[in-house]
Amino acid sequence: MARIKGGMNAKKKHNRVLKLAKGYRGARSKQYRVAKQSVMRALASAYVGRKERKRQFRQLWIARINAAARMNGLSYSRFMHGLKVANVDINRKMLSEMAVNDAEGFKTLAELAKANLG
Repeated sequence: MARIKGGMNAKKKHNRVLKLAKGYRGARSKQYRVAKQSVMRALASAYVGRKERKRQFRQLWIARINAAARMNGLSYSRFMHGLKVANVDINRKMLSEMAVNDAEGFKTLAELAKANLG
């Protein structure tokens, strides 16, 4: 049986990595060994970044809700607790949208939360 060499597969693998490294500076986009390390790190950072983005958006929403709640005489935690007691189930993303775009609607929620605090 004839021996099959792995040159084609190796070339294909190298090209796949080099294609991902396109636009990197210097050897990072030209040499396979260096490009592979850069691509591995970039993919790992991209994965972490996707998780981090969710944290950052939640942080932004909470900051916006807190600012709007304080304009209505409540702290963030008391506002959220008041809504929970009132069985109002609105997520933070929508509350933040209301805080920015619908001040009157947010004010009614704040008054509802105040009423349910006791």
